[in-house]
Amino acid sequence: MPDAENPEPKESESQHQPTAPTEITTEEFHEHADAYLNELVERLEEAQEKDPQIEVEYSAGVLEVTVKEQRYVLNKQPPNKQIWLSSPISGPKRFDWVVLQEGMNDKEGTGMGEWIYLRDGASLTELIRKELGVEVGIDDQVPR
Repeated sequence: MPDAENPEPKESESQHQPTAPTEITTEEFHEHADAYLNELVERLEEAQEKDPQIEVEYSAGVLEVTVKEQRYVLNKQPPNKQIWLSSPISGPKRFDWVVLQEGMNDKEGTGMGEWIYLRDGASLTELIRKELGVEVGIDDQVPR
């Protein structure tokens, strides 16, 4: 019987915020980053067709998006294996590739990879959804 009506979860049951990126090769970084950015460009171009206030430009790994005169910049940073975002709303963030849900009690190879800002656990996918209103799938092809 718990001591309180809403007891704190045991440490093993609580969701831990990732504190380190998943180790990946430079080749894997480019695969994940390119796939993510290419899908994002596709979704943004679809949104651009419906809304003339959206401008999308993607060249040499740098994606510039202007929405109602607010400018976002996403770019690959291969030396750090990160995607950097400059947002007029949430500011600058550096996202690392993190494989989620692959702990001791999970089956190996079942984790999902996502770009995560390690300082606060923010997901690039969620931030894009909230700030730009664009849905981007999560890459479930994790490095083995």
